[in-house]
Amino acid sequence: MNALITSLDTAKGLTKFGEDPLWVVIVKAVLIFVLLVLLTLFNIWWERRVVARMQHRIGPNVHGPFGLLQSLADGVKLALKEDILPKAADKAVYFIAPVIAVIPAFLTFSVIPFGPEVNFFGHETPLQLTDMPVAVLFVMAIASIGIYGIVLGGWSSGSTYSLLGGLRSSAQMISYEVSMGLALVAVFLYAGSMSTSEIVAAQDKLWFGLILAPSFVIYVISMIGETNRAPFDLPEAEGELVGGFHTEYSSLKFALFFLAEYINMATVSALATTLFLGGWHAPFWIDEFWAGANEGYWPFLWFMGKVLFFIFIFIWLRGSLPRLRYDQFMHFGWKRLIPISLGWIIAVATIRTINLNGGFDRTYLYGAIGVLAALMIVLFFVGESSSDDAVEETEAPFDAFAGGYPVPPMPVSTSSTTGARSTNEDGGAS
Repeated sequence: MNALITSLDTAKGLTKFGEDPLWVVIVKAVLIFVLLVLLTLFNIWWERRVVARMQHRIGPNVHGPFGLLQSLADGVKLALKEDILPKAADKAVYFIAPVIAVIPAFLTFSVIPFGPEVNFFGHETPLQLTDMPVAVLFVMAIASIGIYGIVLGGWSSGSTYSLLGGLRSSAQMISYEVSMGLALVAVFLYAGSMSTSEIVAAQDKLWFGLILAPSFVIYVISMIGETNRAPFDLPEAEGELVGGFHTEYSSLKFALFFLAEYINMATVSALATTLFLGGWHAPFWIDEFWAGANEGYWPFLWFMGKVLFFIFIFIWLRGSLPRLRYDQFMHFGWKRLIPISLGWIIAVATIRTINLNGGFDRTYLYGAIGVLAALMIVLFFVGESSSDDAVEETEAPFDAFAGGYPVPPMPVSTSSTTGARSTNEDGGAS
C-alpha cells in the first residue's frame, strides 16, 4: 500500500515535466550548455588560483581582472595549435572519440534540478530541463558511455602508452562506478523514488547527507576516483604513461577531453548536491527565518554554492595528496568500498523496513547506526594491516635474481635481506 501511494505521488510530481512549449525547452537547453562552458572556464581558473595559493605562488593574474580570462586565453591557444594526426591512428575513431567523451557529459545535466517552479519569460516552469522516474539511473547510464570515448581514444591513437592509459582509465571508472551506484541505493530507500526532483523534495526537512553519512562519504570517495582526479589520477601517470589516453591528441580534440573531465566534475558534484545536500534548498535551514529563501531564483544560487563546495574539495585534494599506486587504488575500491557499501545497504534496508512496519525508539535506531559505522571503520583500517602481516609470516624471502634476471618484488612479496647475488641453475652468477 505504501509503495502504491509513493508511486502515485511520484507520478503526480512528474506531470509538470514534458508540458513546456518547444521554445522553453530550447532556451533551457542552451542556458545549461552555456552554464557548463562558463563553469568549466571558471573552475580551471579557480583550481589554478587555489593550488597556487596552497603552494605560495600567485597563479593566473594577468588576463582580465584577477586573471579570470586566463582560461579563455588557454582555450584560444588550444584552438590555434597545430592539429597532429599520428600515422598509425585509426582516423575515424580517432576523431569521434573526443566527441563520444564530451556529449554524455552535457546530457547528464538534463535531469538535474536547479530550482523550483519559476516564472520563465512569462511561463511557469520548473528550473529543470526534464525529469523521469529513473532519472538517477539515467545519469549513471549516460555518464558510463563517456568511458567508451576514453577507451577508443587510447586505442585509435596507435600508441602503446595511449592504449594502456585508456584501459587503465576504463578499469578505474568502471570499478568506482560500482561503489558509487551502491552508495545511492540507501538514498533511493529513504526517498522512495529515483526521480531527482522527488529526491530533492524528500529533503525539505533533513538532508540525506546527515542521516546517511556513510553513503555520503562512500559517494564522495567514489566520485573522485570515477572522474580520474588526484589522488586517483592514475590514467595520467607521467612516469610510465605520459599523458595516458590523450597523449597523441592536440588542438581542439585535446580540449574536448579536457572539457569532458571538468564537466564530469560538475556532474558528480551536482548529483552529490541533489542526493545528499538537499539540492536547491537553502543551506543551514535559512528558510526557517526567511520565507522567500526557497522561492524564485534564489534556490539556483544555493545549488551552485553547494556544487562549488564539492569542486573545492576536488581542488583541495589535488593540492594536498600524492598519487596512489595503481594496485593499491584498485584494491581499495574492490576490497574496501564495495563490501562496506553492501553491508551499509543491508543495514539501511533493515532499519527502513522496521521503521515502516511500526518502528522503534529513535534513540536505539541512532545507536545502532553509530555501532555499525564504528564497526565499518574498524574493519576498514584493521583488515588491511592484519592481511599484510599474515602474508609476511607465510611467504618465503624474495630473491630478485632467482630466475636469472633482476625482477622487482610484487606488492605481496617480501624483499630479500641478504642483498647478495644468487647463483642460477647453470652455476653462473645471475
